Amino acid sequence: MKRASIFICFVLITSFSFAQTFTLKSKDVGGQATSKQVFNGFGCTGENVSPELSWENIPEGTKSFAITMYDPDAPTGSGFWHWVVFNIPAATTEFKTGAGDISKGLTPAGTIQSVTDFGQPGYGGPCPPQGHGFHTYIITVYALKTAALEGLDKNTMPPLVGYNIHFNTIAKASIVMYYQR
Repeated sequence: MKRASIFICFVLITSFSFAQTFTLKSKDVGGQATSKQVFNGFGCTGENVSPELSWENIPEGTKSFAITMYDPDAPTGSGFWHWVVFNIPAATTEFKTGAGDISKGLTPAGTIQSVTDFGQPGYGGPCPPQGHGFHTYIITVYALKTAALEGLDKNTMPPLVGYNIHFNTIAKASIVMYYQR
């Protein structure tokens, strides 16, 4: 009897230790941003196309998602927000390449792409100052416990969106890309 109890405990502990974690992936980003993702403006000449993103192992209780792309290396004293997306329906598990271009309508109904530090909503790719070295671009998907971030719209500044994301996050997953010019 004691041996059977120990075996059952081992099986339960082993089962829990193999639980899958919330994961973000991209077919377009492999560590370094390419000219496809790079901003077109501010002295940069990229295509400004947001990368494909997919996520899996959705945490229980997820009611919506948010996505951000942030550069902590920007010489602003507060980093630089390149993409801020929220109110993504819970059934969504992928953004297609180019979904950050609002005019293409590639995001699910109700999704809001808020203003970035470039001053406009939608994706704004990497564009660090010339000769400033490598910058880190952190793309994060957040599983949220609320279906919508109430009172926020496409004109809401990134820090306020981030504040609301922070207090509604169940789990988050990130990928990183680097770029210099």
